[in-house]
Amino acid sequence: MKRPLVGTFAMALFGATAVTGLATTPAAAAAPPERDTAQDVISKTVDRVVPGAAAKPPKAGAPDFAGTVALSNCSGSLVKMPGSQPGDPGLLLSNGHCLEEGMPSPGQVIVDQPSQRNFTLLNASGGNAGTLTSTKISYAAMTDTDVSLYELDSTYEEIKSETGIDPLEVDASHPTQGNAITVVSGYWKETYGCSIDGFVHELREDGWSFKDSLRYTGECDTKGGTSGSPVIDNGSGKVVGVNNTRNENGQECTLNNPCEVDEAGNVTVHEGTAYGQQTYTLTPCMGAGNKVDLNLPDCKLPKP
Repeated sequence: MKRPLVGTFAMALFGATAVTGLATTPAAAAAPPERDTAQDVISKTVDRVVPGAAAKPPKAGAPDFAGTVALSNCSGSLVKMPGSQPGDPGLLLSNGHCLEEGMPSPGQVIVDQPSQRNFTLLNASGGNAGTLTSTKISYAAMTDTDVSLYELDSTYEEIKSETGIDPLEVDASHPTQGNAITVVSGYWKETYGCSIDGFVHELREDGWSFKDSLRYTGECDTKGGTSGSPVIDNGSGKVVGVNNTRNENGQECTLNNPCEVDEAGNVTVHEGTAYGQQTYTLTPCMGAGNKVDLNLPDCKLPKP
């Protein structure tokens, strides 16, 4: 998974000291390692923002950084659903494998779990617009998808008043193959522009399995720390996915090396290819007040 910092879960699992590329980044060099072992990270991840990182301006016409966030080990975004109201508590979208307590096990689904976590909200140029704080994990899973959705302690109108930032909107429709997209990383303050190359019946990585994943064209050469970044359709400006993994070195179905499995069970490997998980599946599961309701008739998200 394009987890925390490198490959897939690299940073989430092993901390900054284990991540190639992180130590050579000037901004990250000043930051202490989060953890030394996988077990430590699974027990607790300390929120930390890469200090002093200068944003790389997005290409002309591409989405900017407004509404994206930096986590301690990943990226994310302030989002609203089609039915969200200004007075609803804000929602923060990232990956399931970016949870502060570690990655959910295959089959594990987390709903309405208390969580007080801070997120650095960015403005259009990648500057610090303020701090968001969660009250709970509304939903998180690494089964069929790789997503975490936090509920914040502030409403959209309060966030707008305090920071001037509007949320990104999650598209309720299935994305379209060939559309131009941008992966916007709040952690690295970098953007990656490419197109949707296609959709993967099953994306398998170690013990996890994801359905109908987005496959990017090669221009989206994502890296660790881009986990949880919103995948934005350039035409609509809406979120159509959440970035989560990349095949690092051509291995088959191993950690940091996801493989594709078709309907007939045939396995293929695309070294260097990056992937995201679709987010339109979240929208039928949102009830009034931005509350996740897995019992809604059209909700297909995995249940506990």
